[in-house]
Amino acid sequence: PAGTWLLYLPCTWSIGLAAGPGCLPDGRMLALFGVGAVLMRGAGCTINDMWDRDFDRKVARTASRPLAAGDISTFQSFVFLGGQLSLALCVLLCLNYYSIVLGAASLSLVVTYPLMKRITYWPQLVLGLTFNWGALLGWSAIKGSCDWSVCLPLYLSGVMWTLVYDTIYAHQDKRDDIMIGVKSTALQFKEDTKQWLSGFSLAMLLSLCVAGMNCNQTFPYYSAVAAVGAHLAHQIYTLDIDKPEDCWKKFSSNRTVGILLFIGIVLGNL
Repeated sequence: PAGTWLLYLPCTWSIGLAAGPGCLPDGRMLALFGVGAVLMRGAGCTINDMWDRDFDRKVARTASRPLAAGDISTFQSFVFLGGQLSLALCVLLCLNYYSIVLGAASLSLVVTYPLMKRITYWPQLVLGLTFNWGALLGWSAIKGSCDWSVCLPLYLSGVMWTLVYDTIYAHQDKRDDIMIGVKSTALQFKEDTKQWLSGFSLAMLLSLCVAGMNCNQTFPYYSAVAAVGAHLAHQIYTLDIDKPEDCWKKFSSNRTVGILLFIGIVLGNL
């Protein structure tokens, strides 16, 4: 469920920022996007497993996945994916026309992301562009269109955040990745990982400040941004990139980062 949270939380930030002064976020939209996050994260995993079934067989952590292990056929996975995307479409059709088009535009990223690890050392960047689409969609679902002065820096902050947590995640598999020829930012940054993560974290925090200023956020919001910065600093400082169990622990803790920011947005609005 960690990945579902990381997909969902940028949606909650956007929905929260789009709420009027003194108002709570739209509960119906939060619920709708929650269902959508479960479905689309699931669909992304299905697509990923379909592309990577031959790679997954060679990696200890992923060898037991249903396609890699031969428990289900490729045809069965297509049928399952069709069900996931059909249900996700039902969720999307509950939104306004602008958001339907915007949401549909993300599907190309969902389908092509798993290929990126074959051709670039920056697949985490493409994942960030994919995983944070909700930072645009949440606002448009409430407002009917995007205010780019808010949505773009919010989206950028999410992309930077994904580069942090998914680089940490990628360090779990770096030995297997080298053997099978898969690329990642973990292999690109190597021992300089912490410096890169620090830079991404700083860019995330600056982008959050810009988004907050452009929608007149208040003190609780900036307090939450500071708390997010402290959490990220602790993650990076204590990270051991050569211990997979520590990488997983740090990766999973990013749910707390997203929740802290959402609480700050809600309190800032109130």
